[in-house]
Amino acid sequence: MRPVDLPEPSTPAREASERLRALIVDRIVRAGGWLGFDAYMGAALYEPGLGYYSGGAHKFGADGDFVTAPEISPLFGECLAQQCLEWFEQAPARIVEFGAGSGVLAAQLLGELDRLGVEGLEYWIVELSGELRERQRGSIGTLAPALAARVRWLDRWPDSIAGVVIGNELLDAMPARMFRLDRGRVLERGVGLDDDRLVFADRDADAGFRDEVRALLAQAWGEERGWPDAYVSEVGAQASAWVREAGLRLERGALLLLDYGFPRAEFYHPQRSGGTLMCHYRHFSHGDPFRLPGLQDITVHVDFSAVAQAAQAAGLDGLGYTSQASLLLNLGLLDRLARVPADEVARYVPQAQAVKRLLSEAEMGELVKAIAFGRGLDDDALGFRRGDRRAAL
Repeated sequence: MRPVDLPEPSTPAREASERLRALIVDRIVRAGGWLGFDAYMGAALYEPGLGYYSGGAHKFGADGDFVTAPEISPLFGECLAQQCLEWFEQAPARIVEFGAGSGVLAAQLLGELDRLGVEGLEYWIVELSGELRERQRGSIGTLAPALAARVRWLDRWPDSIAGVVIGNELLDAMPARMFRLDRGRVLERGVGLDDDRLVFADRDADAGFRDEVRALLAQAWGEERGWPDAYVSEVGAQASAWVREAGLRLERGALLLLDYGFPRAEFYHPQRSGGTLMCHYRHFSHGDPFRLPGLQDITVHVDFSAVAQAAQAAGLDGLGYTSQASLLLNLGLLDRLARVPADEVARYVPQAQAVKRLLSEAEMGELVKAIAFGRGLDDDALGFRRGDRRAAL
């Protein structure tokens, strides 16, 4: 595969990336020449002061590395607010957002829920990155200044949660373990060194991870006879652990997650033999996680069957699973677009293009899925009344 030509970073950014790279190289050497991919991904994304999400890289929007749904259109947040409004009939008017990114979704939800007459709304953002906190404050201060006082930032899990927990494109940025099948053997894919160059390095998986991989693939493929001889993929154990923790802390309310991913049978489809690992830098997507560590996002798709199992283990009830397109249509996205006068071309055309991007099967509409769980709520969520795919999990 021909390498993608990426834009050159600034000198300070490249120097920061080199410092992180040297730190990772030192860890590999100290570990005997091999580091699990989850440990590498964790350092590249979250190493204090240097990782992608904990350093100063500009991440979101047109000038960043990728665009999330709230940056595409304010109608996205307005739709999610409608779902929150329904859940607030049975749970406290509080939103707890993890992975709040630029803060644009928070501003949209605050503004729309205020317009809908929700009183006493509390908005908590769990955020460890000081740089992202400041960006979130800036977005909310610009887009919803009168409501900024309702926002509270936390640097750790709340002891208990009552309300609606939201994570938009959160789980796909959690470190994952990688594996490779090689003629019946299960190898764990990690990171090693070729001279001073970071490279993939595989070794026999430990017994626990080997058995976990075989069990996952048996659920997806059936009996071992006929399994591919060469196959690479990921296991998102940290994402599952996060969902379970959220479920254990949720006393009453809902958990709504939107992310790129599939149910298990699709995630581990035999034809998806290269896995789902993807990197993002200045709106270029490529598959090399070792380029510019700390300056690019690294993601793996979500196994939504594993997410559902983790939520169930925490005692949560399933409330729905569907595509982003189906969720937004159920929540009135097209009706909201219709409120923009079509003859006001300068307003209507950009919003119509944004809606197409949110709904298109070739873009976010089908690639992103929405899943919801609850405790103490009725199983009739508006966003999942048509097109619910829980049977596929």
